[in-house]
Amino acid sequence: MNDYLDTPSGRRIAYRRTMGQGPGVIFLGGFKSDMTGTKAVHLEDWARAKGRAFLRFDYSGHGDSSEAFEDGCIGDWAEDAFQAITSLTTGPQVLVGSSMGGWISLLVARRMPERVAGLVTIAAAPDFTERGFWPGFSQDQREALMRDGRLELPSDYADQPYVITRRLIEDGRDQQVLNRPLDLPFPVRLLQGTADTDVPMQWALDLMDHATSPDLRLTMVKGADHRFSTPECLDLVTDTISALPIRT
Repeated sequence: MNDYLDTPSGRRIAYRRTMGQGPGVIFLGGFKSDMTGTKAVHLEDWARAKGRAFLRFDYSGHGDSSEAFEDGCIGDWAEDAFQAITSLTTGPQVLVGSSMGGWISLLVARRMPERVAGLVTIAAAPDFTERGFWPGFSQDQREALMRDGRLELPSDYADQPYVITRRLIEDGRDQQVLNRPLDLPFPVRLLQGTADTDVPMQWALDLMDHATSPDLRLTMVKGADHRFSTPECLDLVTDTISALPIRT
């Protein structure tokens, strides 16, 4: 059963928390994903077996949390993550950010680096609204988005289309992390599949080149797609967390 966190912004965030030893592990999911996905559940099972504290949650407009997806934006979801971390955990945490969750985790790390013991990203997609969506739109699509405030795109992961809003695009420009210095003063591990058709390999290389960290490594997995959910990929995620030299 889910528990719920009422945030100062009036949003109600659904979450599931596993008590255990620290540093805790927090999973930050992707765009229009929820906390019942394969990676989130696998990590919870792993954390329980290892006696590690673990938290998974739904951003507003996702899963069982309040609000409509179309009303949300990167800044809202980063604020949800901030509230979940500050209200539901204590001490430094290991952030595991998948796809958009990689962007969210970088925003969290920039806002409160003292609460981050380490960072693991899976096909991180920082600035994807500006680097992926906007340049991928035709001129007609851009005009429709600015005029109507929304644009429907087909989805490879659901029967319903993705609705991209003008607010999402404009807020995304304000939340960028690759257009300014990005200091990550803790161990960072970037995981990326070479067969990912949603997040180009170059994005992982760009993030590694841009960020500063005392210990940053990138692992490319040949043939892995964006889901990164084969048994081998899931084991790589947990093995990476286990081997992470935790900052004290």
